[in-house]
Amino acid sequence: MKRALFIDRDGTLVIEPPVDYQLDSLEKLVFYPKVFRNLYFIRKQLDFEFVMVTNQDGLGTDSFPEDTFWPAHDKMLKTLEGEGIRFDDILIDRSFPEENSPNRKPRTGMLGRYLSGEYDLANSYVIGDRLTDMQLAANLGAKGIWLRPDDVEARQLLTENTAISPVLITDDWDRITEYLFAGERRGTIRRTTKETDIFVEVNLDGHGRTEISTGLGFFDHMLDQIGKHSGIDLTVRVKGDLEVDEHHTIEDTA
Repeated sequence: MKRALFIDRDGTLVIEPPVDYQLDSLEKLVFYPKVFRNLYFIRKQLDFEFVMVTNQDGLGTDSFPEDTFWPAHDKMLKTLEGEGIRFDDILIDRSFPEENSPNRKPRTGMLGRYLSGEYDLANSYVIGDRLTDMQLAANLGAKGIWLRPDDVEARQLLTENTAISPVLITDDWDRITEYLFAGERRGTIRRTTKETDIFVEVNLDGHGRTEISTGLGFFDHMLDQIGKHSGIDLTVRVKGDLEVDEHHTIEDTA
């Protein structure tokens, strides 16, 4: 099956203009740091199709005339192609947010051809700088890579939006390529003995999310702090013979 990278434009391929958020002149065209070398490497070494998915609010209206959009957009594409980076598909939604268009990210209206069963969406990725990009990943059943600092604000947004769970948060394209090339650093194990039944799942590229249940409150707290302070995702579920002794649960979990 085919795999795809669904890549946002503004804030991901190019720097989003900070005042009006419109890339409507060549003077505003600034590429995101390290984007050329990394997209070239991904294109040459990995088997992803490149799909650009972008919301351009009111494109074609008086607030964003087409003759101010296309010169910078075409220059961006030509520059990328000059570096060996070609997009297989480019999808642009022109609606305003208040129109609630089915085509506007995070909705999937523009992406119908990728929902036909021909694509391995579970092993495809959405890469973007906004929360809506991560919501699009969830709606597609794809994985999300959030191109932004992994800071307190990002973690708060994840806490408030539990339906999304990006596999990586970073503002560095080098880190994205490393992740796509090396794969996920995730492990799962189940161990059952006469004394204990233990399930552990660890994601080293997580966000400090934990689910701990050992039957020992203080032990739960200690394990929870490992996840919180290291930034890994950690799930530990234990059923032990606590009526006999606590040490079996603690030993076997370790």
